[in-house]
Amino acid sequence: MQSTTTRQPQALSTSEPQSFPPLELVNRPTVPTEQAAHYLLRRPQTLRGWACAETFPDGLRPVRVNGRLCWPVAGIRAALGVA
Repeated sequence: MQSTTTRQPQALSTSEPQSFPPLELVNRPTVPTEQAAHYLLRRPQTLRGWACAETFPDGLRPVRVNGRLCWPVAGIRAALGVA
């Protein structure tokens, strides 16, 4: 007996894009790499590469929080030229 149900192809990427609050509403001192990349219009892997090579825009030096890279909000604002 043959089944009559058809299988729908799944999308390659099942993760939905994350939405982050506007930079002016962020009141934490640091943000995770994915959020910083969103504000800087870069991919998260680019920021990780900057951290490994220690080449990043002025004032944007990441810190480690519980073993993860975090990026200072003040440094992101400085890199974007936003007060």
